[in-house]
Amino acid sequence: MSAAHPRRAAVTGIGVVAPNGNSTEAFWKATSEGVVVLDRITREGCEHLPLRVAGQIRDFDPPAAIEERYLVQTDRFTHFAMAAADMALEDAGLSRSDTDAAPFSVGVVTAAGSGGGEFGQRELQQLWGKGSRFVGPYQSIAWFYAASTGQISIRRGLKGPCGVVASDEAGGLDALAHAARAVRRGTDVMVAGATEAPLAPYSMVCQLGYDELSTVAEPDRAYRPFTTAACGFVPAEGGAMVVVEAESSARERGVPVRATLAGHAATFTGASRWEQSREGLAQAIRGALDEAGCAPEEIDVVFADALGVPEADRAEALAIADALGRHGTRVPVTAPKTAVGRACGAAPLLDVAAAVLAMEHGLIPPTPNVFDVCHDLDLVTARARASEMRTALVLSRGLMGSNAALVLRRGAADAS
Repeated sequence: MSAAHPRRAAVTGIGVVAPNGNSTEAFWKATSEGVVVLDRITREGCEHLPLRVAGQIRDFDPPAAIEERYLVQTDRFTHFAMAAADMALEDAGLSRSDTDAAPFSVGVVTAAGSGGGEFGQRELQQLWGKGSRFVGPYQSIAWFYAASTGQISIRRGLKGPCGVVASDEAGGLDALAHAARAVRRGTDVMVAGATEAPLAPYSMVCQLGYDELSTVAEPDRAYRPFTTAACGFVPAEGGAMVVVEAESSARERGVPVRATLAGHAATFTGASRWEQSREGLAQAIRGALDEAGCAPEEIDVVFADALGVPEADRAEALAIADALGRHGTRVPVTAPKTAVGRACGAAPLLDVAAAVLAMEHGLIPPTPNVFDVCHDLDLVTARARASEMRTALVLSRGLMGSNAALVLRRGAADAS
């Protein structure tokens, strides 16, 4: 590596566990078709809570994906992460023998917003209901934000750079930036991403203090960003993991470069200060474009944060216009998360997966349940839109004030 020829970080594998599909293929089919899976929450212990609608994963079978010795010491959000990591590594053509041969060259970085609430709740119930002797030793680690990073690295024997990012929803994009930086500095492969499981009663009660949370009981009305009917967001579980490696290494291995992580930037504007997020998000977009060496008019699609709060939606629309100029009102914008909900720090990872797939298929997925757009955006609604795309912009904001932007370039466009 040299300053004149830096290593470019490429995405070579994607693994998805989401409310609309427990594989990348199923996720993309549902996302591209605008299939809505938001529904009334059916988790035990949640019936009396004011939060009524969410994106739930209903057909994930942990024992079929994870060995028993790991299941007993991990939470649902880590089960998703381990399964998605397996899928991403397989998609990238990296077997266990490949990673075992050079364990110090493969690292892991994840983001987390909710942690292991389901495991923690179960153990606390044991503590208060039966006593301390009935609390297992894994209570001390399963809830922790870094649990997924640790368990993926232990289970796969990965000994390269490892880390965890806790910057709320924007952390998903920040984790990819950490992975890209590690690759540019010489690490061969990084497994990066985020998964969440925030629908246990304990986790849901913790969220009830957020004014931005939708309490509408009708699934088709509960999450409608960029409209006059916007009433907040609905949570979701699941997420995605990706394999990030040097583009040159991927080509030497003979595997397709699905996309490159071209540019990223992040800012902070304070919790729930949505008017101020306009400036912060615009600055993040400019920073990501600058790092990518990308002109505003080169952006072919924007995957929006789409909080569903009128002030926040207005700030995002204005930030896009501020950063992209006249192109900001013409570029197609989409928010496929309205079909599945916002999965905390994993929400932008699902958008990244959708963006890579959209560029590969030449199809911008729609924004379900949104029809009466009240902002100056070319929002893709109703059905997918055919479009030749080489560059995508993914945006994310956290409820605590983090803003992030990521520029992705289509792998085929960067082929050498």
